[in-house]
Amino acid sequence: MQTQNYKNHGRYVPMYSFVLLTLILVILGGSVWNFYRAYDHHSGRLSAALIFALALATIFFWIYARQFALKAQDRAIRAEENFRHFVLTGKPLDSRLRMGQIIALRFADDAEFVSLAQKAADENIKGFEIKKEIQNWRADHHRV
Repeated sequence: MQTQNYKNHGRYVPMYSFVLLTLILVILGGSVWNFYRAYDHHSGRLSAALIFALALATIFFWIYARQFALKAQDRAIRAEENFRHFVLTGKPLDSRLRMGQIIALRFADDAEFVSLAQKAADENIKGFEIKKEIQNWRADHHRV
């Protein structure tokens, strides 16, 4: 497995991000075309409207399925990093840290985690800036 760092830590699931989205958009386009033709021919408008509604529902499902999974993952990351900080310092994470900062901090090695967390809280550093400051990258190959 390739060593993870700032440049290659992003992750995509091609079947979800590209293939499924393309399929959903094709279905939406086809349903709009079908609805237009049914409206023009004055027949089949109900079924065309239902197909269009299903296509819209599929888009919402695609968006929310990802958002719900990310929210659950964010909660797990917050708990893990809060526990990690407590183990290293005896104190919980600073309450000023935002979720994006905590997510970025999870890539920091234990040796620099505490100081980066304090710096992020004091200086309100953005997540991508925190990731760039990490010297010893702690890989995370299990996220989705």
